[in-house]
Amino acid sequence: MVDVGGPYERRSYELEPLLKRAGWSPTPEYDGSPRVRWLAEQLVEHRADTARVERFLCRVCDPREYDDGKVVAEEFREAVNSVLEAEGLVISAVGGRPVLGELGADGLAHYSEPDGLEERLRRLVLDDAVADMLVNRLTEARLCLRNGAYTLTVIGLGSLVEGLLHAVLTERDEKVKQDGFVNEHGKKERVTLAVLLDTARTRGWLQFDAYRFLGPVREFRNFIHPREEAARGTRLDHDTVMMCWAPIGALCNDVEERLATEA
Repeated sequence: MVDVGGPYERRSYELEPLLKRAGWSPTPEYDGSPRVRWLAEQLVEHRADTARVERFLCRVCDPREYDDGKVVAEEFREAVNSVLEAEGLVISAVGGRPVLGELGADGLAHYSEPDGLEERLRRLVLDDAVADMLVNRLTEARLCLRNGAYTLTVIGLGSLVEGLLHAVLTERDEKVKQDGFVNEHGKKERVTLAVLLDTARTRGWLQFDAYRFLGPVREFRNFIHPREEAARGTRLDHDTVMMCWAPIGALCNDVEERLATEA
């Protein structure tokens, strides 16, 4: 991460902003001690907050961090993965997005529910009643998954994304709080998941990769209408659910990074 003496060396004054961009809030204040030791101490101190550590690891492998973008990010991803392999974890570049997954026996990344998702929902949503409702949706999606009801699991996760985006935008975005959801002509729009995704992207709550990443979740959610599933001729399965977890994690990461930057 620090690369002392290397081609991508991070100076002491660059470490605190790195943590801030990774969505660490409050951001630890650099105390002037040796760089490697200080950064290691921060990771150890926050090791129980897996979401925080995950955001840091992904941010280090994120093309947005480097002038040369993807080329340098790939070098860091390979270096980080060489360490994570012993933990059975791997960072993959999915749709240009670094995402942490479990390393399967087949050597491929497998995705499951993001760590600490319930606690993260409660931190991101200000209204306790809405947070309780979203946590209930998550609980029901888990029950569906556990019992092999994959279509209902995916529909539930799409509903969770819709509820989270609506809460974040209506509670935290000043323009939405003032004007509601309007199109480019200033006309009120019916608040669909597509509108929420577009608004979150336009207003800077979602990075482009995460926005694109969430597209399949929106499409799968439409299977709440049986005619959509019949028209597509697609049956959802466990792998489909696995495809939904990673973009949900990316959504949480983006919102958390935005809030940390504004803090």
